[in-house]
Amino acid sequence: MSKSPTATHVSIGEELVVNRIGLGTNRIYKDEKSKMALKKAVEYGINFIDTASAYSKGESEEEIGQTLAPYSDVVIASKGGMVAPDFHIDASPETLAKQLDASLKKLKLQTIPLYFLHRVDEKIPFKESVLFLKEMQKKGKIKYIGLSQVSIEQIEEAKKYADIVAVENEYNFSARMYEDVINYCEKEQIVFMPFFPLHFDESRYHILQNLQEKYHATSAQITLAWLLKRSPVMLPIPGSLSVSHLKENVESLNIELSEEDFKKLSDI
Repeated sequence: MSKSPTATHVSIGEELVVNRIGLGTNRIYKDEKSKMALKKAVEYGINFIDTASAYSKGESEEEIGQTLAPYSDVVIASKGGMVAPDFHIDASPETLAKQLDASLKKLKLQTIPLYFLHRVDEKIPFKESVLFLKEMQKKGKIKYIGLSQVSIEQIEEAKKYADIVAVENEYNFSARMYEDVINYCEKEQIVFMPFFPLHFDESRYHILQNLQEKYHATSAQITLAWLLKRSPVMLPIPGSLSVSHLKENVESLNIELSEEDFKKLSDI
């Protein structure tokens, strides 16, 4: 179970404390632009990097390892159970074992701080996937276990076999199907990481535009501020290769939306 979060930091499990704006890396490849983005992200104070075996056909993990290892106060999360290049789901112990070992090598780690089951595989018993991750945790290859794109029922089932400290589901202005999961995670002190956090319906842009002027902020910053206020266990992981956007994302931690504006955004 996580320690109590603060306005700017959140604890993953008992030992990992990170800033509440992380970096998603599904667009990180082995190139100079990606290398610069990773370096600048850390320079700006982003100390939680989220990746996956399937991201960029494995190049994401490889570039992170080459650019940032050895890691200094940077927490790396990765995932297994989705297979590139077609992103099919395979969370069998055999596939998870291969992906985990490859991730450890690419990331240049002995232990991955946080490892997610990328997707629940309906072809095999959920219990098998979770118990495999628990076994890898006992062997020291994984520090903490997380789940991605899951329901409350699936989290509770997984908790029968292992401690779950983080959930990564899609959540943004336009995709709010996991409100109940956020509430559950807050109650259980499980960190909730929304992926695609900046997506929104263009028809709602006028509301964001009005608030941009009020808070002297970009639409992305207002969106992130809304997410941060939605729950203290929220840890957004926007992905960006733009140095200016990375800086703006971190600065969203300084924006405190009024209750009125938060409700206005929550109701759109």
